[in-house]
Amino acid sequence: MSDKPEEKLRRREERYDRERRVRIKVGEDLETMEGVFDGRTLMTVMHMLNTGRLSELQGAMKSGKESRIYHGIDPKGNELAVKIYLTSSSIFRQGRLKYIRGDPRFKDIPHDTRSLIDQWALKEFKNLQLAKEAGLAVPTPIYVEKNVLVMEFIGKNGVPAPHLREVPLQAASSWYDKIVEMLKDLYDKAKLVHGDLSEYNILVPDGYPMLIDFAQAVTIEHPEAREFLKRDIENLNNYFKGLNVRTRSFERMFKVEE
Repeated sequence: MSDKPEEKLRRREERYDRERRVRIKVGEDLETMEGVFDGRTLMTVMHMLNTGRLSELQGAMKSGKESRIYHGIDPKGNELAVKIYLTSSSIFRQGRLKYIRGDPRFKDIPHDTRSLIDQWALKEFKNLQLAKEAGLAVPTPIYVEKNVLVMEFIGKNGVPAPHLREVPLQAASSWYDKIVEMLKDLYDKAKLVHGDLSEYNILVPDGYPMLIDFAQAVTIEHPEAREFLKRDIENLNNYFKGLNVRTRSFERMFKVEE
């Protein structure tokens, strides 16, 4: 039996409302939006809207080669950060697979691009959980589905907190010491290595450093964990040397078995 005209109209109105909530305030042209919201991603976002994970998806706050971060609102009016990994990105095959291989949590993963991207989003979610449980200052992970990750929004009124590189630091040596302490806690308590640390992956909300971007983070059992950790320290040292801070070597900070 075919649907009644009023039922068809009701479904069309509901679909229009859902699409409006996705598109509202998104200051991008249609071609750019379609590059992010392929059919699969759009269905995932729609599911989050329908199940109350999201109430509204607003404008893009950050765009990168592998992802875009949007400003979202939950049904209670709380601000969210919605990170959408681009299913069209080739970067996962070019340089991200090494961060998954060797991680005991992610075995026997299909190597098709979509599966890798879904695992990448799940990996960031799980890494944020571990860091948060260990008491680290990181965004609270809220929900992940396929290539879409929902997190705590760090900022106010749709304006993200500044990155470390954007903040003039008073007593820069104290900031350096604090971030070194955070990396040690990440290693000792969360059993993680960030793997891509820089002044671009540290936010400064309310004058306090917070680590972000954890998709590439690996457990300390990963065969390349030591090299990733050493690189993190080198990146941190290079930045603070530019601020005339006396830095410490990787060997002085960490005692990692060869």
